[in-house]
Amino acid sequence: QVQLVESGGGLVQAGDSLRLSCVASGRTLSTYAVGWFRQAPGKDREFVATISQTGWIANYADSVKGRFTISRDNNKNTVYLQLNSLNPEDTAVYYCAAEVGGRANVRSAYDYDYWGQGTQVTVSS
Repeated sequence: QVQLVESGGGLVQAGDSLRLSCVASGRTLSTYAVGWFRQAPGKDREFVATISQTGWIANYADSVKGRFTISRDNNKNTVYLQLNSLNPEDTAVYYCAAEVGGRANVRSAYDYDYWGQGTQVTVSS
C-alpha cells in the first residue's frame, strides 16, 4: 500500500503560478501511474493530468493543456504538477492518486486505487 501527501497549494492571484507536489511513502511510486484531479465546491471531482510510470507519457484535460505540466522524479518518490497562468476557475482542492496497473491516460477517478488528502488552490481575480 502507498500513502500520498500533497503540498504546495495556496492563495494566489490570477496569472500566478504554483507547483504542487505529491510525495509517496510505503511503496515506491515508480510502480504506479499517477494522476492529478481537482474538486471545486459543489462540483464533481474532475481529471486534470496523468503521467505514466516512467514519466514518458503525460495527458491533460483540455481545460489545463498548455498551462499545467505534470512530471515525476521516481528517485524522490514524487510527482509534481506545475500550474501556470492560473485563473479563478482553477480554484479547487487538488488531489493526487496512484493507479496500481500503471496504465497511462487513465482519466476516471474510479480507476485509481490510492488518494492523498488534497491541497487547496485558491485563485483570486
